[in-house]
Amino acid sequence: MAYKEEDFLMISGIQHFIFCRRQWALIHVEQQWEENFFTVDGEQKHERADQPEIHEKRGDTISIRALRVKSSVLGITGMCDVVELRKSEEGICFPQYDGNYSVIPVEYKRGKTKENNSDKLQLMAEAYCLEEMLETHISKGYIFYFETKRREEVILTDDLRQELTKAIEEMHSYMKRGYTPKVRTGKKCKTCSLRDICLPVLNNKRSVKEYIQGRVAE
Repeated sequence: MAYKEEDFLMISGIQHFIFCRRQWALIHVEQQWEENFFTVDGEQKHERADQPEIHEKRGDTISIRALRVKSSVLGITGMCDVVELRKSEEGICFPQYDGNYSVIPVEYKRGKTKENNSDKLQLMAEAYCLEEMLETHISKGYIFYFETKRREEVILTDDLRQELTKAIEEMHSYMKRGYTPKVRTGKKCKTCSLRDICLPVLNNKRSVKEYIQGRVAE
């Protein structure tokens, strides 16, 4: 089944969803957002990568920045920070670049490697879109972390693909139902940009909408 474009979910939301399903729902279902140091810092570090229409060539590698991608099969869309085209006889033909190239997505992240798979799943989603759009197979990608200043290779395994598919199906289900999960407090609440909106201590039984409506009624 192919999704309609009006039902597409943002690839960038995958990281929110894995970090906290409630956070994702507050942003994408209830359309609420609040900046904090971590979100602003992350946006600033993305500025150079997120410049569209910039194509750089170094040797046998062409780097394309801020490339829009989508998948009708998964119902997702977003922007790749960088997509590298590396000249390879086993790659796919790009007539405009006069040759065959393998396709490798590169994602830029603040901080360092996470304990969960949120960054890897976002990279996997970008690769999935590129595979669908270009009719090719992508076996790996990279994540560059600003804190460590290292590029880490990510092998796009079948397990990672299955984890991505399951997460996106759950995201679509929440969006279709207009569902926001209840509060589950933890250490992650301390750095969450939506802490003052989520109200994890006071609002552990009601949705934000219900809380606001209650305050207005008072």
